[in-house]
Amino acid sequence: MSGTKTIWECNSPDSLLDLSARFCITHLDTFLTSSKAEVDTLHLPTEIGEKLFQMAQEEGVDLDDKFIHIFRHLTRICRASLRESSITDRGIKYLLRHGLRELDIHNCAGLTVQTLHNINRYSDNLQNLCVGNSVQILPDYLQPEGTFSDSESEDGRDGNIYEKQGFIIKAPKLKRLCVRDLFVNRGPMFFDLLLKPLTDLNHLDLSGAFHNQGMGSFGWLLNVSQLVSLTLHNVQDVEDSLKTLCQLKNLHHVDISQCNESRGHFKQPTQFMETLVRSLPKLRSLDISGTNLAGTGGERTNTESVQCDIAGLASRVDNPLEFLGLYKTHNEASGRQHIPARSISGDSCEAQILVAGQRYLDRPTVLENILNDLFHVFRYETCQNLKQALDILLLAMERHNHEKHIQISGSASLYYVVKSESLKRDWNVKVKRKILGTLLNGMLTHREDPTMMRNGCLTLCQFQIPADVLFDYKRLVKILLHIVSEHTSEENNFIQRAGIFLLNSLACQVDGQQKMLVGSLGAMEKMLLIITDKLQQGVCDDVMETAWSTMWNVTDETPVNCERFLNGGGMYLFLKCKDRFPDKADLLRNMMGLLGNVAEVPSLRHKLMTKEFVEEFAFLLDSCSDGIEVSYNAAGVLAHMASDGPQAWAVDQPDRDHVLFRMARAINRWDLRSGRNINYRSFSPIIRLAGVSHTPECQLWAIWALANLTTVTPEKYCKLVVQEGGLSLVEEMLNENSDQVKTSLHQVKEWAGIVRSNVLKWEEQGDLNLEFDG
Repeated sequence: MSGTKTIWECNSPDSLLDLSARFCITHLDTFLTSSKAEVDTLHLPTEIGEKLFQMAQEEGVDLDDKFIHIFRHLTRICRASLRESSITDRGIKYLLRHGLRELDIHNCAGLTVQTLHNINRYSDNLQNLCVGNSVQILPDYLQPEGTFSDSESEDGRDGNIYEKQGFIIKAPKLKRLCVRDLFVNRGPMFFDLLLKPLTDLNHLDLSGAFHNQGMGSFGWLLNVSQLVSLTLHNVQDVEDSLKTLCQLKNLHHVDISQCNESRGHFKQPTQFMETLVRSLPKLRSLDISGTNLAGTGGERTNTESVQCDIAGLASRVDNPLEFLGLYKTHNEASGRQHIPARSISGDSCEAQILVAGQRYLDRPTVLENILNDLFHVFRYETCQNLKQALDILLLAMERHNHEKHIQISGSASLYYVVKSESLKRDWNVKVKRKILGTLLNGMLTHREDPTMMRNGCLTLCQFQIPADVLFDYKRLVKILLHIVSEHTSEENNFIQRAGIFLLNSLACQVDGQQKMLVGSLGAMEKMLLIITDKLQQGVCDDVMETAWSTMWNVTDETPVNCERFLNGGGMYLFLKCKDRFPDKADLLRNMMGLLGNVAEVPSLRHKLMTKEFVEEFAFLLDSCSDGIEVSYNAAGVLAHMASDGPQAWAVDQPDRDHVLFRMARAINRWDLRSGRNINYRSFSPIIRLAGVSHTPECQLWAIWALANLTTVTPEKYCKLVVQEGGLSLVEEMLNENSDQVKTSLHQVKEWAGIVRSNVLKWEEQGDLNLEFDG
């Protein structure tokens, strides 16, 4: 569908203009000037100014008064679109002084009637005005004739001002006017006064308009007789408009669709349609969705020369409409066979639903039904046009972020769309980011709704975590932390489980900056609270185990998070969990892995040096839980504690030498070819221990670790040994050519030899591969 907005774009890098605009919008201090002279010398072309405003909308920046104030002298713009903005009358006034040609304001609750006065004051160039939902700038009544007050005040919405001045909107060049959900309390001449001054108007949209005293016969439309497009969607009394509509001979598009079923019931539907269509010679597009204007189907025209299943359109069989709106028409009209239209919005097949989705993006009530229909297609049928379906889902969710039902229905369908293998072959990084960004917007806005959180988590699981979400890492962490800490009831158990699994995946295989970010957002404290709650319930489930795993990942080479763990009472919880759930191997492994990270931090090791903790670590040396993992991590913790020397061993019991003896005994029992459930990003803590000559048991653990990892996973860990100086240290130890790197244990040298052998073999294999490649 050419001309319609789409999320699909090529995977080429962003233009320099886009990159610059995005930087400036996210660093608004770039434009702050320190002197009047600088204000006068800095000026941006209109094209750049409009690009900055567009980028601000895309980046979710609130175009508030502060934002507008920065640009008041910096540039001139011709077009302004303000959606979901906290802008006030003052900010709009800054914009209007630019002499705008187009203004679109939607869901800007801070605007009052003062903005209408400012529009009228600065509207000489205005050609397109859209006043959307939740924008209360128009009056809702006119004073009865002869009851004008003498007040000259323009405060509030005094209904006599407009009749005195002879207009409601003064915009001599206005060609397009859209006012949605206008409510008029009284004043029979309201619409006359609204439209009569707008002599150049050719597009009018009064969707949802309601007049408490009735719409009359719609004769006021004759004030704008040059209309080519008229939208009266969900307008009351539209059946009374026929006589007037038939006089608007220039109309190309007419929309008299309805959401309200009772309003959509016309007394003489076929006669209404036939009269309307025959009276408008230029008509190319007609929308009668939600009405009975297509008839029952029984009155179809079926002769040798004419076949038409909508009797009122029989005159258009030889000249089909370009578009016909039949979505949710009575009597399932969109499912009929002979319809004289090239494009149809309806609900009888996927193609019609997709057309409806593109046409009705600005109608949240209708859109909610469309998304429900799409969900049915995804769940029970095979969607034939996933690209266009994804377009509609994302554009709907993007445009109606605060409409909870649209977000829930859209995210439910999104799950089925992103599961598609065929779609995954077509999408690129930009499309994936658009999907994820839109989903996160909805999840943040409706984070208290369990259904939205469930849909969001299920959809996120279809992506590569963390690689696909690094561009929006912080927001996703915030959402997941909210899920795991707030959606904790029994009925929300799945949501909490999904949230904590995703959070754990986010914390794994990322760099230190991101681990620090996760910690700074309160992850450690929230995990400890979850564990405390589970302990009180006497439950050790996958949520508890994953909470420990998450802390294990977040503390990896991140001292500040290790400190948060200790300050939050983590060691107390470790002892309680071990005593309460002694047979839970995964739990024990995760806890000991975390304590291994804490023990790597020199400034924190003294906090582990208590009789109770050391006894626990020594006891776990002989554990066979989860293979060697628990024993291995316990020995690692003790090795780091012992590496500070005898003087730092601050407890009399257990005795240091006895603990070291037990540690060496445990290490010598381990199978060097044991498979591992561990992921090292750096060997620097291990290599440091390998050089601790004063305590050879520390070297024993470190060199065994290197020998084991380079034996079992050489392709991953040999390179790390070389890069971080491990091979050089091993060479020095084996050659005994350094007083600093030496060992008194024969077993250490034997395993060091295995490390060297593994690395050299890996290097030779690499050279061989290069020869074949060359």
